[in-house]
Amino acid sequence: MIIAVSGKGGTGKTLVSSLLIKALSDTEQDILAIDADPDSNLPEALGVDVNKTVGDVREELKEDTAKGRIPTGMNKWDILDYRIMESIVETPKFDLLAMGRPEGSGCYCAVNNMLRRIIENLSSNYDVIIIDTEAGLEHLSRRTTQNVDVMLVVTDKSKRGMLTAQRIGKLADDLEIKFKELYLILNRVNTENEEEILGKAKETGLEMAGVIFEDDEVTKFDIEGRPLVELPNESNTVKAVSGILSRIRSN
Repeated sequence: MIIAVSGKGGTGKTLVSSLLIKALSDTEQDILAIDADPDSNLPEALGVDVNKTVGDVREELKEDTAKGRIPTGMNKWDILDYRIMESIVETPKFDLLAMGRPEGSGCYCAVNNMLRRIIENLSSNYDVIIIDTEAGLEHLSRRTTQNVDVMLVVTDKSKRGMLTAQRIGKLADDLEIKFKELYLILNRVNTENEEEILGKAKETGLEMAGVIFEDDEVTKFDIEGRPLVELPNESNTVKAVSGILSRIRSN
């Protein structure tokens, strides 16, 4: 199963991604986490250090090719695939691959387009792949998430977050990208205006997977820079994401 987590930046994509991985890590499944957001936060949320990203690997290969360090006749894609495998960080509970951003202030397209090939090559090695996508709609227009089974669209209560969620659903239809499941997750909901927010969420046209309420403990972890996977299992946010995962896996 390949699960992608998308939405407007700052709505809680990485929170959901990291806690999905936390819930899955208690199973016997082989899990790969992919941080596909150039504003890379997933490694910190998982408490993992990343020394080399896919972007770094690509730039190194470009430099080696330009300087004649690649033997004649060797397939560059084979070398690239091997080096990407080497850049995967292995932990006892899951593996992590960070896409990164190459070329300084340059375009992120090259690395993002490689994501499709990486998913195809690695999907047979893992039971579940969780992708923390780049914010916004680009992962759809570039078709980097076209082979995803479940797309989770995270929004907060903001109008901009809701609009982005609605646009993701519409763009997927326009591009004829057929996910097996496409769900909306509401994050940072207050109990006093829950009904109003749920009403606005219905306007996105996306099926609701679950609601995550405002959580002072999550805020504290963010302020202190503590890995979100260290949130206790008794946390309401952890329970909410675990419930979302159970719903996904039951369909």
